[in-house]
Formats: sequence, structure tokens, C-alpha cells
Amino acid sequence: MPPHNEFDGIRALHDALAARTISARELAAGALDAVAARTDLNAFLHVDPDLTLAQADAADQLLARGAGTCLTGIPLAHKDVFATRGWRTTAASKMLAHYVSPFDATVVARLMDAGAVSLGKLNCDEFAMGSGNRNSAFGPVRNPWNPDVVPGGSSGGSAAAVAAGLVMAATGTDTGGSVRQPAALCGVSGIKPTYGTVSRFGIVAFGSSLDQAGPIARHARDLLEVLDIISGFDPRDSTSLETCDGVPNAPGRIRGDFNTASQRQAQAGGHPLEGLRIGVPREYFSAGLAADVAGAVDGALSVFESLGARRVAISLPHTALAIPAYYVIAPAEASSNLERYDGVRYGHRAEKYGDLNEMVSRSRSEGFGPEVLRRIMVGTYVLSHGYYDAYYLQAQRVRRMIADDFARAFSQQCDVIMGPVTPTVARPIERGAESPTTDWLADIYTLGVSLAGLPALSIPCGFSGGDRPLPVGLQIIGNYFSEGRLLAIADRFQQTTDWHRRTPRQP
Repeated sequence: MPPHNEFDGIRALHDALAARTISARELAAGALDAVAARTDLNAFLHVDPDLTLAQADAADQLLARGAGTCLTGIPLAHKDVFATRGWRTTAASKMLAHYVSPFDATVVARLMDAGAVSLGKLNCDEFAMGSGNRNSAFGPVRNPWNPDVVPGGSSGGSAAAVAAGLVMAATGTDTGGSVRQPAALCGVSGIKPTYGTVSRFGIVAFGSSLDQAGPIARHARDLLEVLDIISGFDPRDSTSLETCDGVPNAPGRIRGDFNTASQRQAQAGGHPLEGLRIGVPREYFSAGLAADVAGAVDGALSVFESLGARRVAISLPHTALAIPAYYVIAPAEASSNLERYDGVRYGHRAEKYGDLNEMVSRSRSEGFGPEVLRRIMVGTYVLSHGYYDAYYLQAQRVRRMIADDFARAFSQQCDVIMGPVTPTVARPIERGAESPTTDWLADIYTLGVSLAGLPALSIPCGFSGGDRPLPVGLQIIGNYFSEGRLLAIADRFQQTTDWHRRTPRQP
């Protein structure tokens, strides 16, 4: 029986399952063996074969009746910030090291209802705070392309597991680029949808006005299969949208937009993207962009031009302000969200303390890692009396200016925006540990999208040079609620190129 990663995407694997040439249990057992063989990646934090095989058996029963969905029996895994019954939900933190949620996050529940089979929980930066997956309390994740470099963060475990062929898809969360950036550095595809289109219920909160769940997979079409299932209005999430530009926010919306865009491309014949205006921001190609990344992105843009699209030079003038604005707003929201972890109700509690105040102080100091503590302190400072107006309100004004830059570009100049995901390819794991803000700079091209709440995805578009080439990602940014169209554009690129089919060497 071939392993699941030899099938060309979720749809092909679904067809094999539906034809009963393979079983969900066989797939799950093989995937569990693969996970056990790649502990060197440190991608998984919790695996429970009994839970996985029970889900696989349930999937086989559905398939035997001719029921189920395209995801029934498909192996996947969840970033460890999604609440899950049965598996631990630790947020990669000592604070929640032994916590098991009594409920499932909406994203998890919808995938289970679709029959997907979970292999367990994936490593990430602690409380999703980081860009290199170095901040996990359980050790860093290793990049399958080179174990000495970061996989990106905070969804590094998700991207590494997909790149290594351990799962067909994985869930992630994107607060400032934490789906797109690890997808780029691991040579896979990942999408952050429009803020509010996917429920945040049951996701351990970092920045409430920024957090958004999104899938990571090898193909754009695989992203579609997962995103279409997990999207939709959820009354348990106060930030969930009931409609998307007048259309009900429900499963099927994104697939419908994808099919419509794909049909138009097919009808266009030899130039399927004829008329597509690609905005290329000059601020994304400044001196800080590595030559190998710039070359790969330029090559990808040339492919799009061969498909009929044309480049349009644009400006996003407030791009440089995205980093300071984000690192005021996100820590401020984090300091509020993480206030609940005090050692009283749940989470880590210090063994030695004198009174209640000392218990809370010691519990938080012991339970949180350095990066989380740093952001809590920054967030508390900018929200404090005398500094709220000077920092937090000013950052929110800058956020509006950044969103206006994108709105102006989409209304007057272009249909989509393309550019790099990161300034460089993956950096060595040890480099940057001496400077707490080094990783922050890697988010320069992704933060503005998150601050504006726009959809964006990353797809592989090339490699660096050297003895061990590393992946480069192309970022495609769209206007609000254009996820289906973005995926169709990415799918057309992947029909023309093979970057997404390349896999790292096995050890």
C-alpha cells in the first residue's frame, strides 16, 4: 500500500479511500509510524494512537456506507493552540503543560464532523508568540529541509509536519504571519483568510483582533478542501462574520468563488490570467530583501506574466510602520488575554509561596517563557496610565493608515498584490537568540496584511543557492473575502510550476 504522501493531493487520496483500495485505518497506522520515525523534527507534542485509530475506524464506517466528505479518512494534525478533547492543549507552554480541554475548538469540531483523522497536536511558539518556533517550552521544531535552520513560526510544527509528509494538511493560526511565514520557509502552501471568516472559538488567544485560523498543505487545492470546511459563521465567536460582502459566511462560499475563477481561467485558453493586474509594492523590494529571495519572487512574477497577467508598480507607503504598530497592539492584547493564567483556576501553580500575591507572581514567572513575559510587560506598559494615548491609540491610528494603503491599491491600481513572504530564507536556529527582536524583523511583509485583516497566502516559488538550498515563498494578497479567487490564482501557478511538489531529502 503506498503511503498517503505519495498521492497527489487530498482529492486523489479521497478517491482511493472511496474506492476502498486503501482504508483510513491503514493510512492512520502508516502515518503514526511515520510520525514515530521523525521525532528528530520535534514537530509533534502529543500523539495518542488509540484516539487516532478510533477516528480512522469511524471514517472507514462512513466510507463503507458511501457517506462522508472529501476529508473523510484524511490524516491531519492541529497546532497546539486549538482546544481538543482527549489530546493535551498546551500552547507549547509550561503554563498549560498538562491541560486537557473538555471541549473542541470549532475548527477541530468541523474537521471531525467532516471525518478527518487527527494524528495529534503540533509544536509551536509558546502561546503563538514567535517567528522561528524557538520559543516553545518543549524545544524548537527542526526544518525538514535542514535541521539546523528554523521552520518559521509560530505554526512551525504544522509546516514541518506537512513538508516532511507526515500529514496531508495541518491547522495553524496567523496573528502576524504565523501561517504564511512557516509555509514559505518549509516549502509548502498556507493561507490566512479574511479576519472573521473562520471561528476563533476554542483557540488559545494571543491577539484577539488579529488571530485567525488557516490551513497549511502542499497544494493550493488542498488548502481549499480544508478552508472550505472550517470557514463559516459561529455564534460562539463574537468576532465571527455572518456575511462576507453580502454573501452568507458558510461552507461552500470559498469553493464557489474558486470554481467560478477557475472556470473563467479555463475559458481564457492560452492566457488564463489575461487582464489580471498584479500590484508589486516597491517597499517590499528594499535593501533588506535577500538577493536569492528577490530572484525567486521575480521569477514567479514572470510566470504569471506568461499566463497573461501584468505587473503594476504600486506603493504601500506605511509598510515600515507595520512592525512598531503590530508590536504595540499585539502585546497589548496579549497582556489582557494572558491575565487569566494566574495559578488559581487552572494552569501552572508554584509549589512555594507565602501569600496569594506571591503565588500568582511565582506561578506566572515559572509558567511563562521569556518571550511571553517580554510581550506581557510591553503590553502592560503601553496600556498603562499616561502611555495609552501615546502608544496604543497611536498604533491603532497607524493600523488604519496601513489598511487605507491596501484599500487604495485595490480600488485604483491592482486586483491582487504579490511579493516576498520573508526577507530571507530560513535562518539558523541559534542565530538571533542573542537579540529578542531579531525575529520581529522577519515579519515586515506579513504584518500589514494582518493589521488590515486581509486574506493572503504563501506558495513555494523557488529555492536559495548553496549546498543545501532552502525554500522561498511567494505571498499573494487579496481584497477582503477573495480567498477563493486567491486559491484559484495560486492553483493556476502550481499547474505551471513544480515547486510545491519538491520534497526534502529523508535522513
